[in-house]
Amino acid sequence: MADRKRVLITGVSGQIGGVVRDALKDIHDVAGIDIRAPQDFEATVADMTDLEAILPAFEGIDTVVDLANNPAGNLSWHHAYRNNIPAAYNCLEAARRAGVKRVIFASSNRASENYELDQPYANICAGDYTGLTPGGFPLVTPDMPVRPSGPYGIAKCMGEAAGRYFSDRHGLSFIALRFGTVRRDSRPSNVRHFATLLSHRDLGHLVERCVAAPDSLRAATFFGVSNNDWKFWDISNAKELIGFDPQDNMEVYREA
Repeated sequence: MADRKRVLITGVSGQIGGVVRDALKDIHDVAGIDIRAPQDFEATVADMTDLEAILPAFEGIDTVVDLANNPAGNLSWHHAYRNNIPAAYNCLEAARRAGVKRVIFASSNRASENYELDQPYANICAGDYTGLTPGGFPLVTPDMPVRPSGPYGIAKCMGEAAGRYFSDRHGLSFIALRFGTVRRDSRPSNVRHFATLLSHRDLGHLVERCVAAPDSLRAATFFGVSNNDWKFWDISNAKELIGFDPQDNMEVYREA
């Protein structure tokens, strides 16, 4: 297959790592790296905060999907500073040294979550749709200023900024994906999730489209959310630039 790529997934043992691996394994040559070994997949075991230890895994790779971080949304600044920020930077530096063409960075909706302090997003997240119609209000776009909701989101913003630096100065193609809510069962567990949830199927599709995106895409930020009636993040640039076409809508789980 002419467009088959060698893809490295960092954080391959995690929940999202497994979803991405399953989405890519039949169309690309997939390798992995994680601080712990997956049970059913051979991968390099190394700590992403140790640059020298991770360098061999990047050799010969075309595209990196960077999922390696502590995923706790309530992460302390100490852990964000000691783990998530250096892990993101080391991925970019290892990619640069190895001649990797593209890094797809797992950012987060927490990089812009404080827009949910404003209306109508606050009411939508609370399940109050009074006076609103789906899509009938301004959406939060990827080019609006970041508004992180805590140390985890701050670290994601710093990862996005670092990626843009490597794109501008070193020619790396860099795509930041601000994932919405990802759950093991792909079902809402609270009212906010009817707007924010990203199903496993749509997540895998989004990453696959980023891997397949043309080399001319040098730097971009996309929100990752399913085709939910009440989504308030703008995904039009992902539709236009990479053909992202989410299929799932959380309204199917709404109680009658």
